Parts: sequence; C-alpha cells; structure tokens
Amino acid sequence: MATTMTFADRAAAGAALAEALVALPSVSPGASSTDEPDGGRRPIVVLGIPRGGVPVAAAAARRLGARLDVLVAHKVGAPGEPELAIGAVAADGSVRREAWASSYATDAAFAVAAAAEIGRARARETALRAGRPAVPLLGATAILVDDGVATGSTMLVAIEAARRAGAGRVLAAVPVAAASAVAALRAEADDVVALLVPAHFMAVGEWYDRFDQLGDREIRDLLAALASDPG
Repeated sequence: MATTMTFADRAAAGAALAEALVALPSVSPGASSTDEPDGGRRPIVVLGIPRGGVPVAAAAARRLGARLDVLVAHKVGAPGEPELAIGAVAADGSVRREAWASSYATDAAFAVAAAAEIGRARARETALRAGRPAVPLLGATAILVDDGVATGSTMLVAIEAARRAGAGRVLAAVPVAAASAVAALRAEADDVVALLVPAHFMAVGEWYDRFDQLGDREIRDLLAALASDPG
C-alpha cells in the first residue's frame, strides 16, 4: 500500500505495533486460546532481534505485559562480498540458505561462513543477556519483533529457531516491511503483523523520523531494565 506515514522512533513504532497485536485473539490480554485443551491462554514472550528490533520489542512487551528476551539472528555474507546476504543463522544453530546462494558460494564455503556467524551470534546473545537465562519458549506464543524487514532472511531463521525452542505459536511483527518479505513470512509464521507495507521499499530507516544507530551496550541495558521492571 502507498503511504507517507513514518514513525517518530523505534519506541513509537513499538507502541503502535503493540496496539495492532492486542487486536489478535491469540495475543489480546485475557483472551483464551482454542489451541489449549483447557481453553487457557499461552504465555506470551516478545523476542527482539538485535539491534534495532529490541527497542521496538521492549515497547510492545510493556504494553502487552509480556516477558522480553532477545533472539540473535545474523545474515551470512557471500565470500568476498560481506554485504551480500546469501543466508542467515540464529544463535541456536538454525541455518537458512538463499536458493540462489550457490552462485556466490560453494556448499563448503557457505558452511564455513555460517558456522562463523553462529559462533558470533551465540557469543552476542550470551553477552546481551548479561548472565540471565533465556526466557523459556516451550508452549508459549513467541512474538518476533524487528524494526523493519527488507528481505526477511533474519526473521525467517528466527521463526525457525523459535519453533525449535518449542514455541506453540510464532508471530512475526514489524512496523514496516517489503511486500515480498511479508509474503515469505506468511508462509512460515502463524501470523504476521506489518503496520506499513510500502509499494516502494528501499530501506527500513526511511520510515523513521529518528533512526539512531544502536550499540550492544544500549541493548543490554534496555534488556536489564525490563528484566528488573517489566511494567
């Protein structure tokens, strides 16, 4: 859809995203779940994809009264062309490879690059949690949040990782996304919430008035603050 709307910043985007999420029967506070035998409601865990997804996720988690955690997913760059993403990995070892990646890397070269990124993702996830254990996903509704989606590669591998962790339902939620990415996410997630799906999508940052670069220390501090005061 064509739009000129932008978000003031990531926190504002997260607040807007939360309002769309609470309209979903599986997320709405107090709603029961037809997926549960006793009609009870699955616990909700909001997972931010660092870096930019965590401030968005934090604002959404506050509104939903949900627990917040991170799920680190990294792109895998082509050998000699690190900016060209030929796949993505998550810290749990999940791997996705683009169908056309063989044009840029042999199976062996991709495996080496993916293994290196998994190692970095694991170290980063541990550092961001700063000694806190991962929030359990077994049986939960996992809401994966990023500040925007261009190709969908990291979100897709995050969906796979959440399912491997035992999540009962997996939702992908973003303030803005390319139409092609939304289509890919709908094929993998139980539900997808994208507030803006512009007809002409160039970069995530163009849909924010303020789009600061974030460091891991800022993300770690934000996670620690929400862990001690989830309200």
